[in-house]
Amino acid sequence: MQSPPRADPPYVPIRHTAWPVRRTPRWWFAAGAAVVVAGVLVGIAVHPSKAQRAGDLNGFLTDMKTDIQSCAGGVRDSLTALRAITAATENDVHTAIGIATYGANNCSPANNMLLDDLVGYQVQESLSSFRLDRVVYGLVDWATPDAWRVQNDVAAILRAQGAARAAATTKLNSDLKVLDAQRAYLDKIMMAAITATGASGRPPPLPG
Repeated sequence: MQSPPRADPPYVPIRHTAWPVRRTPRWWFAAGAAVVVAGVLVGIAVHPSKAQRAGDLNGFLTDMKTDIQSCAGGVRDSLTALRAITAATENDVHTAIGIATYGANNCSPANNMLLDDLVGYQVQESLSSFRLDRVVYGLVDWATPDAWRVQNDVAAILRAQGAARAAATTKLNSDLKVLDAQRAYLDKIMMAAITATGASGRPPPLPG
């Protein structure tokens, strides 16, 4: 008996050569170059020059002086009035108490728009490495509670007599040390930034 005819598929030899490789379109290289250039430009933009940082720091120092000066002026006036009464070069105690009381109230952000602005102040990004946000927060603390306490101490001294006056004077001296220490801390931060940038500005003058 004859075997039925075979119907095997045609023979296809195995391919031994490599598959064709698709070439990267030239526009990909152009796009990649554009990304690199953009990255370089962004890097330059986020690294301001020393002169730019000096200008930004001068602006920052001016803002700090403007926002704190009314509170600082009150402290200065209160202490001047107390010294005048103590030295007997002035005798209007009522007016001196009014100066100290008004000055204390003016060192609260709730009563002083400039201090309220200071609470929400944002430091320029070019100055971020100097951590000047510590100065902003520190000046608010210098005003309230530090300067507020000092001026209330002045008012308490002017109202008191004898042993009560001596106790109020002791408290004033203690609170003045806190005020001075805070000023020294803030001045150190600002002076470090001034030295690094070559800025011409100076820290706000804070009495104590």
